[in-house]
Amino acid sequence: MNTTLFSEVETRLRQYNQQHLLHFCEELSGDQLERLLSQVSAVDFSLLTAAEENAVTTALSQNEASRGARAAAPKSVIRQPSSDADLELRCQAATIGCQLLADGKVAVVTVAGGQGSRLGFEHPKGMYPIGPRSDRTLFQIFAEQIQARQKTHGAVIPWYLMTSAATHEETVAFFEQNRFFGLSEDTVVFFQQASLPAIDANTGAILMESRAGLCLSPDGHGGMVTALQASGALKRLAGQGVEHIFYHQVDNPTVIMCDPVLLGLHAQHESQVTTNVVEKTGPTERMGVLVDLDSRTEIIEYSELTAEQAASCDEKGQWIFWAGNTAIHVFRRDFLEYLTEDEIRLPLHRAHKKIAHIDSAGTTVEPAEPNAIKFERFIFDALPLAERTLIVEGDRQREFNPVKNATGSDSPDTSRAALSRIGREWLHQAGHSVDNDTVVEISPLKALTAEQLAECLTQGDVTIENFISE
Repeated sequence: MNTTLFSEVETRLRQYNQQHLLHFCEELSGDQLERLLSQVSAVDFSLLTAAEENAVTTALSQNEASRGARAAAPKSVIRQPSSDADLELRCQAATIGCQLLADGKVAVVTVAGGQGSRLGFEHPKGMYPIGPRSDRTLFQIFAEQIQARQKTHGAVIPWYLMTSAATHEETVAFFEQNRFFGLSEDTVVFFQQASLPAIDANTGAILMESRAGLCLSPDGHGGMVTALQASGALKRLAGQGVEHIFYHQVDNPTVIMCDPVLLGLHAQHESQVTTNVVEKTGPTERMGVLVDLDSRTEIIEYSELTAEQAASCDEKGQWIFWAGNTAIHVFRRDFLEYLTEDEIRLPLHRAHKKIAHIDSAGTTVEPAEPNAIKFERFIFDALPLAERTLIVEGDRQREFNPVKNATGSDSPDTSRAALSRIGREWLHQAGHSVDNDTVVEISPLKALTAEQLAECLTQGDVTIENFISE
């Protein structure tokens, strides 16, 4: 045992009144004790203390109700095109976005720290099979999009995947087993987000998962900023000449990776953070919404709004809370660097959860009610810190069909159906009608757009049977 490290940890725990974390140390093997000391050493106790004192809670409070009352529909927003002039503006933006890609100025960050437990899939969510015919995984669909974009624009698009302690090793192994899905290994970078301990809601004591381990959980998608810095990825991005980072979460197989229109609009408006939104289906849909609040762009979570607020309109009759967050963003790299200066700028949010743990006797406790506080950061907290933001409305049917729930809306069934529907629509635009119940799947390697598919079919590179038969 490293006696110096043990002494340092013991002193630190005494300072923050967390000595119970070493309660079982005499019962542990050398490897177990080393693991425990490593976990404890990684805890930023001062950060947890500050979070307790200045916590941003997710429960509805007087302050949050006030936020909802003060919010206005976003003004800095580009809606879906409704005229030839709108289409022309998007065409011009696409030209700019394509040039950024051709110049190697764009990288992708995929947030892939979650597991598919809610889907009954005990593996990293990106490994979930979602292809309606082929069972292509989410990871493969994204990899094929990047590969196709690289071929189209003639430049490398670096791909950075943020994993967590729970998904890192299996994710890396999955990519190695699949030979990085045709991408060059040196263009794919894995970096791991940090973990934060859960604390007892009543006492503030850090909970223990076992006698040799803490109750830890990933620090949220907002942990991307510090993880990019800590891993050296921000410096690597700068060295690669990357200026813009296309960000998305791993659960949406219909995301348009490195969308040239979104990139172009982002660049045209000199935005530091650009967010893709879609119109919510109704006030009760469980999506965060983009709003203007105190002269800044912010996201208000659905849980912060009363039913009356969620359905409210402004004096012009416009629905205020329409702009649903898709978790698709474009960041300037230098803005992310700014967020790492001096001290961590994204706040810690806290959520009241049921968390199993061991008690002082080492017995496992399965709480019937929420007993603990978990902490996490949200990437959208970067929005009010930016001087220049932009909101772009996407095509919901085309771009946002996530896999979040086991059944019902936003489930594997609805996501596969969307992939198949998009394929049928593209075939129809190319002059090939298929029945509505025909299962269609178009690999990004064959076509990224309806226009590309039509060209491939016309040239005879592929036939319709490539997409509708086994």
